[in-house]
Amino acid sequence: MATESDHYPLDPALDPAADTVRDGPGLPNIPLLDDALATRAELLDRKPTWRGWIHAATFPVAIALGVVLLVLADGVPAKVSSSVFVLSSLLLFGVSALYHRVNWSDRTKRLLKRLDHANIFLLIAGSYTPITVLALPHDKSVLLLWLVWIGAGLGIGFRVFWIGAPRWLYVPLYLLLGYAALAFIVDFFQANAVMMTLILLGGVFYTIGAVIYGFKRPNPVPGVFGFHEIFHALTLLAFLCHWTAIFLVATNPPVF
Repeated sequence: MATESDHYPLDPALDPAADTVRDGPGLPNIPLLDDALATRAELLDRKPTWRGWIHAATFPVAIALGVVLLVLADGVPAKVSSSVFVLSSLLLFGVSALYHRVNWSDRTKRLLKRLDHANIFLLIAGSYTPITVLALPHDKSVLLLWLVWIGAGLGIGFRVFWIGAPRWLYVPLYLLLGYAALAFIVDFFQANAVMMTLILLGGVFYTIGAVIYGFKRPNPVPGVFGFHEIFHALTLLAFLCHWTAIFLVATNPPVF
């Protein structure tokens, strides 16, 4: 006659046969492997102490700086193009802070990761918009805007639909789009040398951050302040450089 256990197998933790298979004959069930796996899962899910705090603190600063920029920008083109930069920066820092600070469900985490990575392309194009509109002649301005925004659109689609792409593939795409301005570097320097110097300095910070993010080195204090936090700190420095550059050209646009 079949017993209840034939239809409903015992929990392996309560099954003596499982003890024999896992722990050896005559030994009590000591689920060390289960405990180790659970501990490892908890450690993997635990965020480093500083993870997300840099961008969380930057978000209100970006709001304040955005208000200053839009109020003081001289003329409609300066205000409209600067608003693109402000909105893209708020999206990047806001979504990044939410994604990195909160332990989301797997589904929400995947969504926020897509948005977080896509916003990098958005901020690159958003940073280009005011300096291109205000510091280049009209024909060159239109050409660069088309190139940058088409590139950003393709990059956003790439990260949204292939979130599992390897870092060695998508990190260079950020840099390639970011350095598109080099094609017009002479024009930018003629328009405002200080502005363009700050743009290049910000690009250096972004590049160093991208390399650190790509190689995951250096990783000074794992679990507290690692390579990812260095990357976020460098994005903050780059943003401040670019905000200052855009402020200079938006408050005193060159006349062509």
